[in-house]
Order: sequence, then C-alpha cells, then structure tokens
Amino acid sequence: MVGRQAGLVVLSDEDRNFLECQVRRHKAPRSLSDRCRMVLLCAQGLQSKDVAERLGVHEHTVGKWRRRFVQDGIDGLTDEYRAGRHEPSLTRR
Repeated sequence: MVGRQAGLVVLSDEDRNFLECQVRRHKAPRSLSDRCRMVLLCAQGLQSKDVAERLGVHEHTVGKWRRRFVQDGIDGLTDEYRAGRHEPSLTRR
C-alpha cells in the first residue's frame, strides 16, 4: 500500500542559505528555526516520518511545513494570519 506522495523539496542556493542562517541564528524564533530544519532535512530526500523521528515532532507537522514550502517557498514558513495576532513577514538578509 502506497500513501500520499509528499511534495519534492528542491532548494535554490538562496533558499538553502536563508534556511541555514535561520537555523544558526540565536535570535530567530524557535518555531521558525524548527520549520527551517524540517525543510532542510526534507530537501535531503528524507521522508516526513524520518524527519519527524529525528526532530521529535509529529509526522503531520513535517508534512504541513513541507507542503507549505513547496507551495509558497520561504513565505510559506510563516504562521497564517489569525485575528488579534501580528506576525511579521520573513525578510531575507
């Protein structure tokens, strides 16, 4: 039995540099660095369940951020807007 096919994560050099910088930044929000770490591992060809096991998160969490990155790129890693909450957009440095 074959499950749903995960989106293939392909990184440009610019995206890879940005993601790696966010993982290393001490002032980056933990949630963002975790998402960047997930995407980097997915780009290495790991399955969501393997990434989840390695990072200690649920497989569905990895799948969510993989899908959002494949769809929207770096901008997909921010939280979606919720009323009453301000989330700054990601800017590349």
